[in-house]
Amino acid sequence: MTAVTGAAPRLDVWLATDRDITRHAAQTLIDAGMVTVNGRSAKASQRIHAHDVVAVAGEAAGPAVARTHRSTSPAAPAPQLTIVHEDEWLAVVDKPAGLVVHPAPGHPDGTLVDALRARGSTWSLLGGAERAGIVHRLDRDTSGLLVVAKTEAAHRSLADQLHRRILGRMYWAVVHGGFREETGTIDAPIARDRHDRKRMAVMDGGRAAITDFRVAERLSGMTRLEVRLRTGRTHQIRVHLASIGHPVVGDRLYGAPASVAGQPALPRFFLHAHRIRFEQPSTSQPVTVESPLPPDLTGWMNGLAPL
Repeated sequence: MTAVTGAAPRLDVWLATDRDITRHAAQTLIDAGMVTVNGRSAKASQRIHAHDVVAVAGEAAGPAVARTHRSTSPAAPAPQLTIVHEDEWLAVVDKPAGLVVHPAPGHPDGTLVDALRARGSTWSLLGGAERAGIVHRLDRDTSGLLVVAKTEAAHRSLADQLHRRILGRMYWAVVHGGFREETGTIDAPIARDRHDRKRMAVMDGGRAAITDFRVAERLSGMTRLEVRLRTGRTHQIRVHLASIGHPVVGDRLYGAPASVAGQPALPRFFLHAHRIRFEQPSTSQPVTVESPLPPDLTGWMNGLAPL
C-alpha cells in the first residue's frame, strides 16, 4: 500500500513507474480488479492525487518500505539462481533443495522470489507482489525445475496450461518398498490433515488429486520412480506415495524411516523435478527442459544395489 505524492498522473502510468513494470502489465493488474485506490476499485484512466493510497492485492499492508523490509532482522541475501531457459515471456529455474519459493511464515526473505527481483527483470504480479513471477511451486526440499512468468500474459497462459494439463511436470523419486506393477495411477483427494497442520492427507472431501508413476529402476528394498503430476496439490507426490505404503526416502513427515541401513544420511527427501514441458505463450511452440539429478541425490543413489 503506497501513498501517492506529486502531480496527478493516470493510475496505470503511476503504477507502472512505481512497480517498475510495463504499462500493459499495470493495466492488466487494474483490469483484473487487483488494484484499489483509497480502498475502492479503480480504473486505469483515473487520476490519482497526493495522499491517495494505492494497494495491489497480495501486498502486505503498510508503507512502501514494507515490501522490501518484511522483518526487523537483517534480511538474508538473495540466493543465486540457475536459469536453464529464458525468453522475453518467462524463465525456467533449476531450484536447489533448501530454497523456499516465496515468503512464508518463518521464511520472510532469502527466497526464490527475492532472487528473481535481484536479477532486475520485470516479473508478473498477477499472484501478488510477494509471489512475483510464481506460477507453480516446489517444496523447499524438492530440487528441480519450475517456470516463472515475466509478463501477466505469460502468467495467464501458463496458469491455463496447468489447468488444461498441457504444462507437464515429471519427477524422479526413490521410495521405500517394491512394486509388482510397472506403471500406476493414484487418484485420491487431498486435504489438510485435521490432526497436524503441517501435513496433508488423503481424505474424503479433499481436493481432487491425480498422480501417475512408472517404475524406472528396481533397487534392494527400494524403487526409483518417474512420477507425473496431473494436478498440483500441496505435497501431492509425497502424500500419494505414502498413502500406498511407499514413502519417499528421507521424507520423515510422511513416514519414511530416519535412516537407511548401509547408507549415509540424506539431509532431505529424494524428490527432483527433472523435466518440464509447456507451450511458449507467444508462439504455442512446445518447449521441453530437463535437469539432471543433483550430486547429493546421485551420490546417495550410487550406494544402492540394483535387483
